[in-house]
Amino acid sequence: MAKKGFIFDLDGVIVDTAKYHFLAWQNLANSLGISFSEEQNEQLKGVSRVRSLEKILEWGNKTISEKDFTSLMTKKNEEYLNYIETMDTSEILPDVPRILEYLLTEEQGVALGSASKNARIILEKVLLKEKFQAIVDGTDVSKAKPDPEVFLIGAQKLGIDPKDCVVFEDSVAGIQAANIANMVSIGIGDPKVLHEADYVFKDFTEIKEEFINQLVTTKRN
Repeated sequence: MAKKGFIFDLDGVIVDTAKYHFLAWQNLANSLGISFSEEQNEQLKGVSRVRSLEKILEWGNKTISEKDFTSLMTKKNEEYLNYIETMDTSEILPDVPRILEYLLTEEQGVALGSASKNARIILEKVLLKEKFQAIVDGTDVSKAKPDPEVFLIGAQKLGIDPKDCVVFEDSVAGIQAANIANMVSIGIGDPKVLHEADYVFKDFTEIKEEFINQLVTTKRN
């Protein structure tokens, strides 16, 4: 069988840490007297911590000092880390282990491509770190999605040409990054939101082994 590289985003694809980000951002916004909805939280997916806080301040029409800005970012991250400390294998999204096992059995390349600086800790908590031959996280990249840097580094670490890579993503910015990198983009989530992806599935329970085989054998120019 041919060899392809399969690159997984973390939040919303392998585990649902989005809820912890939401709680931490909501607490921060409320502490500033700013209301914060789940719809607004959607707009922070795949966005850097700095830009996320800037957006919350814009929504609340607030300005704060640089010192307070830095301290709020630290506080948000500490609260988020407290949440993820409690994570275990029950947090893995449906059928992710089945797909990972199948890819490894078929000797495909498997990498993580996440903006999260806490990706390695999370993978350890849910006992999946050993399944990845390469891990690229927020400590390895300088450009946020939709810049394809995170996925290009993942392909490089796997030693696989970008056009022979497949990306699983739950955010619009992530799908755009995969498309810019000339990789096959697979959206995990709502087809209306992720319509720029080559394929969209609600979750991994909808992805069959035959589909993976088709991805592996299909050549892209």
